[in-house]
Amino acid sequence: MVGTVAVTVMPQWRVSAFIGSNIVVFENLWEGLWMNCMRHANIRMQCKIYDSLLALSPDLQASRGLMCAASVLSFLAFMTAVLGMKCTRCTGDDEKVKGYILLTAGVVFIVTGLVVLIPVSWVANSIIRDFYNPIVDIAQKRELGEALYIGWTTALVLIAGGALFCCVSCCNEKSSSYRYSIPSHRTTQKSYHMEKKSPSVYSKSQYV
Repeated sequence: MVGTVAVTVMPQWRVSAFIGSNIVVFENLWEGLWMNCMRHANIRMQCKIYDSLLALSPDLQASRGLMCAASVLSFLAFMTAVLGMKCTRCTGDDEKVKGYILLTAGVVFIVTGLVVLIPVSWVANSIIRDFYNPIVDIAQKRELGEALYIGWTTALVLIAGGALFCCVSCCNEKSSSYRYSIPSHRTTQKSYHMEKKSPSVYSKSQYV
């Protein structure tokens, strides 16, 4: 959840590419989903919020909506997972119900990871395509920013966490069904021995 929110607000989606004659390292340009920042000689940084959404490229426009949706989904998945914990009492003590809650949280976490992975990979693809495009001017070429790497890591963690929640809920369901099946087998076997033993005792008393 923290990684998803951090990637959404970070401006380091696209950074300046110092290639060819563009070797002016005193200025570093960052482009994010909400603003672009100009950093001068690692001392002063100026940021400006985008004036219009329509002025952005299609990948950044779609990334805005997807990352906002991912932030909301990650928060819902986190709260759902908290409700499914054993230490949480507001949902009762039924392990079967908590297993379904954890399964729901796991599915939402996996969906959130996919939603994060789509815009991050889309923007990275457009950056790489423009970087190797000879038609694009050298001054307009960009490199992959830190937000994209954090986004890939966040997506993998979300998918792994969701898979872990799903596995835990499935294991709890199997263990509960196995635990409930053992007493029934023992009680039926015990009752069978009692029924078999009682006629023998009765018949023995008759012979006596």
